[in-house]
Amino acid sequence: MGVGGLALAITACGGGTDTAQPSTGAPAAPESSAPAASSAPPAGGGGLAKTSEIPVGGGTVFKDQKIVVTQPAAGQFKAFSAVCTHQGCAVGSVSNGTINCPCHGSKFAIADGAVTDGPAKEPLPEKQIKVEGDQITLA
Repeated sequence: MGVGGLALAITACGGGTDTAQPSTGAPAAPESSAPAASSAPPAGGGGLAKTSEIPVGGGTVFKDQKIVVTQPAAGQFKAFSAVCTHQGCAVGSVSNGTINCPCHGSKFAIADGAVTDGPAKEPLPEKQIKVEGDQITLA
C-alpha cells in the first residue's frame, strides 16, 4: 500500500506541473517553434558555428545556448542574448537587418542589439564570442 500511495503522490505532482504550465507556457511556445533557430552546436568546446554559416547582413539564433550571432558586415561577427528584453521570450529569427521576437513584434539591430521596433525598450545584451579561423565559439 505504501508503494501505491507513493505512485499517487508522484502522479499528483505530475498533474500539478501540467496545470501550472499554461500560465508560464505562453512565452515558451514561440521558443519551441522559433524559425531559423539552429540545432545543437558542433562538437567541441563551446563551438557555435562556422563563419560561413552566418549570413552577411543576417544571423542565426542558437536557442539551446540562448544566443544569436550576427554578421552585420562581411567578416564582422556580433553576439547577443536571444532573450527579448520586453517579456523574456526567445527571439525567433534574423531577417532584413533585425533580430525578431515572435511574441510581441520587437526588433533589434543586428549590429548592436539596439531596439529598432518596440514594445521592447532595452537593447539585447551583447555576449562574448571568439572567431578563430572559420570557427565561432563562446568566449
